[in-house]
Amino acid sequence: MGLFSHAEKKLEGAVGGIFARAFKGDVQPVEIAHELCRELDAQAQILSHDKRLVPNDFLVSLSKHDYERLFPYSKTMTAEITSDLRQYAAEHEYIFNGPITIQLEERPDLPVGRFAVSSQTMADVEPPSTATGALRQANLVVEVNGVRHPLTPPGFTVGRGADADLRINDPGISRTHAQFVVTMSHGTTRVQIVDLGSTNGILVDGRKVKEAELGDGSRIDIGKTQMLVYAPSGS
Repeated sequence: MGLFSHAEKKLEGAVGGIFARAFKGDVQPVEIAHELCRELDAQAQILSHDKRLVPNDFLVSLSKHDYERLFPYSKTMTAEITSDLRQYAAEHEYIFNGPITIQLEERPDLPVGRFAVSSQTMADVEPPSTATGALRQANLVVEVNGVRHPLTPPGFTVGRGADADLRINDPGISRTHAQFVVTMSHGTTRVQIVDLGSTNGILVDGRKVKEAELGDGSRIDIGKTQMLVYAPSGS
């Protein structure tokens, strides 16, 4: 645990004096840093003999008391913890799938001095170029990690490689994994997804498919990435 001796000193040097005075007996930033690193250990998934994928999106739930005291310092605190997580990951050969995000939330059922952590792996997405206003004009969109992409003819390819139109940095996704095929007739949009010979396949609404018709509410899983097809507001 030599790393955490260093991490604790860093945190104490940056904000520890303030926390020691204001938050004695309450949740401490170092406790959160320790727990997030334990979360990396618990959720690590093997990619190869020396690399493991770990979560990069974290939600820290706190009591009302702890949230109100920690939140004013959250920007400094999360920046310090993020730096420590990156150092911890480097020493353990962990890989993040995208930028690290740490959010705090208030949870009334938690007592003072207790907190809970949840995490998920969020892929870094590079969207295809689209014309201005395409989202407003599209009958259907596909949402990936909070970003909406219009489903307009002729569609686009999805993959991890440079040749894919929609690039997703997810090790479970092939270089050219799938294609959204979009056609329009008499104002009606038809959307299909087609597997382009990927290694790990495609799940649509929990069912593995080679190709499938998609509609409002269709859920797609490729690699560790989830996608949702829906009609945008006003369509």
